[in-house]
Amino acid sequence: MADTPTTNDNSAAIWQSDAYKLFRDRVEQGAYVAKAVSRTELTSNYQSPANAFQSPEISFKFSINGKDNEMPAGLNHTVVAMPEAGATAVEMPVIPFGQHYRDATPVPANTYLAPNTPLKIRLDLRAVLAAFKKQGYYTAFNGDKIYQQDFKHVFVAGDAAPLSWDFDNLVNKPELELKDPDGDGIYEVTLTLNQPQAAKTTATQWKKSINTDDFPQYTSDYPLSDALYNLALEEARRAVEPDSTFRTGKEWAGVWTRDISYSIILAQASLQPRVAMNSLMRKVSPDGRIIQDTGTGGAYPCSTDRMIWATAAWEIYQVTGDQAWLRQVYPIIRKSIEDDVQNAYDPQTGMVKGESSFLDWREQTYPRWMQPVDIYESENLGTNAVHYHANVVLAEMAQQLGDQTVAAKHQKLASQIKEGVNKHLWQADKGYYGQYLYGRLNRILSPRAEALGEGLSVLFGLAEGERAQQVVAKTPITAYGISCIYPQIPGIPPYHNNAVWPFVQSFWALAAAKVGNDASLTESMAAIYRPAALFLTNKENFVAENGDFAGTQINSSNMLWSLSGSLGLVYKVLFGMQFEPNRLVFHPFVPQAFQGQRKLTGFHYRGAVLDIELQGFGNELSSITLDGQPLPGAAVPANLTGRHTVRMVLSSKAPQEASISRVPNRFTPEMPVVSFANNRLTWARQEGVKTYKVLKDGQPLTTTASTELAVSVAAFAVYQVMAVDDLGLESFASEPLPVGAQASGQQYQLETAAPKASLSYKGFTGNGFVEISKTKNRTLTIPVTVAEPGLYAVDFRYANGNGPTNTNNKCAIRALRQGSKLLGTIVLPQRGVEEWSNWGFTNAVLVRLEKGTHPLTLAFEPANENMNGEVNQAMLDYLRVRRVQ
Repeated sequence: MADTPTTNDNSAAIWQSDAYKLFRDRVEQGAYVAKAVSRTELTSNYQSPANAFQSPEISFKFSINGKDNEMPAGLNHTVVAMPEAGATAVEMPVIPFGQHYRDATPVPANTYLAPNTPLKIRLDLRAVLAAFKKQGYYTAFNGDKIYQQDFKHVFVAGDAAPLSWDFDNLVNKPELELKDPDGDGIYEVTLTLNQPQAAKTTATQWKKSINTDDFPQYTSDYPLSDALYNLALEEARRAVEPDSTFRTGKEWAGVWTRDISYSIILAQASLQPRVAMNSLMRKVSPDGRIIQDTGTGGAYPCSTDRMIWATAAWEIYQVTGDQAWLRQVYPIIRKSIEDDVQNAYDPQTGMVKGESSFLDWREQTYPRWMQPVDIYESENLGTNAVHYHANVVLAEMAQQLGDQTVAAKHQKLASQIKEGVNKHLWQADKGYYGQYLYGRLNRILSPRAEALGEGLSVLFGLAEGERAQQVVAKTPITAYGISCIYPQIPGIPPYHNNAVWPFVQSFWALAAAKVGNDASLTESMAAIYRPAALFLTNKENFVAENGDFAGTQINSSNMLWSLSGSLGLVYKVLFGMQFEPNRLVFHPFVPQAFQGQRKLTGFHYRGAVLDIELQGFGNELSSITLDGQPLPGAAVPANLTGRHTVRMVLSSKAPQEASISRVPNRFTPEMPVVSFANNRLTWARQEGVKTYKVLKDGQPLTTTASTELAVSVAAFAVYQVMAVDDLGLESFASEPLPVGAQASGQQYQLETAAPKASLSYKGFTGNGFVEISKTKNRTLTIPVTVAEPGLYAVDFRYANGNGPTNTNNKCAIRALRQGSKLLGTIVLPQRGVEEWSNWGFTNAVLVRLEKGTHPLTLAFEPANENMNGEVNQAMLDYLRVRRVQ
């Protein structure tokens, strides 16, 4: 795919594919061209096709309280939004909640949604309101009860703007709320589809407009890369707020732990170290813990990737050598990991629980059935890479500070995580790691590739030697770059699903460089340059299918980690800068397609200013000098002061040829929805799917072409079903379905162990429920009696109405003990804003119990502090005990 241009030849492509071409001075993608007019000016004629050819067939679904609770997943209403002759708007019939409607109007060929099409949507909610009046609740299709007192809003979700399938965020889109002004039970809203003012366009020109001359200046034989470097410098300066912290993106105000941390690692530690320090310290709680960003189910510990903060803090130390900084961050990292060891480390696998790092939108990367508590229980590749390296960092910090005991402890923890990842997530048949372990009582491996995790596994050293080379060579790459996950999930719009994120591509480039894969690195550089040039800004993401920025659910220009990734290509890949505690080492890698001369002047390293020259290609240095003298070990010492010149000449010998796994952008089948009755599992047949794989207790039971299966109920077992297409791509496994003896377990009403709460919430069992908080029932002891020895699953039925399922920071946390023995952590995530009658189950802790009575204690301990600090509250209905072995 790569042609090697002669120096200053603008006619030959550096890299090309069927999707686009990259030249020294421009990008061509069909009719669209982005060009570097100079090192400080770019032009582009790119126009998003998102609005031009939009189908008039609109899919949508109604939603009570922002939940996907009207019809089963994959079953949507449809309307053909073409007004009848003489009509000014498309008027639909009134649709009863839960009754499927499909508009059969034929759509002529080459017919598209007209601009400014009004659509009047009407919903008959009378059956729901009647159920509220009769029994106080409405039972949704999946058996969930929606209580009258929890009913707040009814929305419409869908696939055409301003509609969105982001159920969790419907509460933030008042224009999608249906109203009943006359109180007749018919709710309605009128939307305007395909608004021209919503057409997705970008600027046609970027020209440097602010001073960035104090930053390192880069020049090369490639005008496009020079201009994109200067664009990134300008956006880096714009990303600094008046309080000297980083802004995450043009559309994202504030400091976000993961965003700033990944940005600092990529480039900002060396470019803007003081702003980096300020930003990291903004994400530390008053009690000295790293703050997990608001997120799934009320954040920590459903999400645990805050520990990437440690790698960013270490990067700053290695860049600056600031001992005061080292002493400041060391206890913060140590305290945070200590909490995680209690709350999230899994002694059975050696790995760490919690949501995928940065992939923090449930439906985008997880099965629809997975609640926040299920995500807490999952064990993800990227998040484990983050925790592995956080322990490596803490061990190295401890050694720097002379604390050998702490160093040894965290070296051991790092080794346990590494062993667990390579044992439980490695897929020898594919040559890369699986996405995560998931499930409830029995966890299985999702075989999808997860781009950031794959890259970090190589970069941080979880994968070594031949395995690291395999990961880079065999992880699937789509036409416009490495998609966040692969294959994609059907029915989920692009954002993390079916999307490429430039910052992830940059980490992939670093991984490719580390293992010496010239082809992968060349393609990564092209995939980073293309969108920045065409869009004339460093966008947050774009659609994997077509490379367009407009089709994703949310996007932002001037995105901190995207621009940092662009800068990181220069600093960490081309010039190969690797910062160590006492030196700066150069390991440059210039792909053959990008061979030539390049300079980086005015680069500050501690007390020195470096002007660096580089020529040739490959990843082997034939010579490196400092002020004309050979530089031993290609390392600049940390005590160097003053201005100096570093000259590097590469061998211009291509590394050993390595492959890339280029693949079409494919989607797996839909996940089956399985029911159980009359000793049989049943599920719906999917078009194009001939095979279904049935799992029992997480292990393959059978493969069948049928859509039903007789199962025994003599003993407790958990069943799941996956759909498998003709290419062998598997759907997610269906929601775990427990059947047989002990499926419902023994229940211990908690109002017998503590005073019941005097609150008017509904939906509980027994005579009441118990409130737990930082002041109420901080310790509960429940005697549990079992008739025979065995392995038991212990969990709690609970409610937490302190926030939505997708954000905020009020996840409740408790320790479960048997005497002084810690059995595990019980996590009680948020389930909906003020939805205190919305009950569900916590995670289950597996406990081996002998015959007899065992007092179990649920306690609030120091490690159980959440990210809110003040509210750590839930309602408990009962404790459930089920014998699973």
